[in-house]
Amino acid sequence: MEDEQILELYWERSEEAIGESEKKYSRYCRTIAQNILHSPQDAEECVNDTWLRAWNAIPPSRPKRLAVFLGRITRNLAIDRWRRSQSEKYGGGQIILCLDELAEYVGTQQNLPDDLALKEALQSFLDALKPQTARIFMLRYWHMYPIKEVARLCGISEGAVKMSLQRTGKQLKAHLQKEDIEI
Repeated sequence: MEDEQILELYWERSEEAIGESEKKYSRYCRTIAQNILHSPQDAEECVNDTWLRAWNAIPPSRPKRLAVFLGRITRNLAIDRWRRSQSEKYGGGQIILCLDELAEYVGTQQNLPDDLALKEALQSFLDALKPQTARIFMLRYWHMYPIKEVARLCGISEGAVKMSLQRTGKQLKAHLQKEDIEI
């Protein structure tokens, strides 16, 4: 079923929307959650919670790209679950590595503004990147894949991934400064 049809089911408040979303996007959402949580059970719970969040958000939201909308919900739920688990115990994982890597270029989450200007600056930055560079950046920092997995998915060496991420991080920092986004 096409995304527009699924969105229409949400707007009609038809429970079929959840089933169609699950059929089309459960694997995608599960991968996002699994990369953050590293627990199949926790990932599955996040995916199940995604459908409820989507049901509650549509309407009034009418996302342009359903996959991105559902992926963002899953990612936020997984990060929230990860933070809760980390407050209960100490531990590592890809999320710490990713956030530490990004902090080198854009500062910590506490000092980043959460506003439209930042979102627009990030979008314009990503749009200006070469497709392969943007893919590497998104696989690492949005989907939180380990560097080894990014290299495998992109068909390049781990060293090339690290170099691309380092250069892209520096470009991002310069872009945000140019856009007068304080970091």
